[in-house]
Amino acid sequence: IGENIQLLVDRPDGTYCFRLHRDRVYYLSEKLLKLAASIPRESLVAPGTCFGKFTKSQKFRLSVTALDFLAPYAKYKVWVKPGSEQSFLYGNHVLKSGLGRITENTAQYQGVVVYSMADVPLGFGVAAKSTQECRKVDPLAIVVFHQADVGEYVRNEDTLT
Repeated sequence: IGENIQLLVDRPDGTYCFRLHRDRVYYLSEKLLKLAASIPRESLVAPGTCFGKFTKSQKFRLSVTALDFLAPYAKYKVWVKPGSEQSFLYGNHVLKSGLGRITENTAQYQGVVVYSMADVPLGFGVAAKSTQECRKVDPLAIVVFHQADVGEYVRNEDTLT
């Protein structure tokens, strides 16, 4: 979302912040942060909305719980055809044959938000091809690598925090 991150922090309904707790990054209001400070760290499960976590190799992995906050501010978007929505929601990559539209000037390996053709955010991905390369590749080529989708709410409901 680039410089649009400022819109997440300074909101009209108050000031929000990001906090690290047990290798996870949480997004919460400063009012909630003050309330969470009175709870011992060992007892605190999740102080706000989980945006993602750091892996053991210290790489950050975005979580699907951040989708509703990040989707309106995304710079790069990909829309999938109705026939490919189900495949993406099962955790598969997006193929060229399932690509509906893509934002102009999307670079290769750029993070994207995946939408349905009805503008419903479905998840996150990484562009496997740039916008120009997508026009030339064959229909079975992967254009978006799957990273997270709303189907994870059902598949991993016991581990999402």
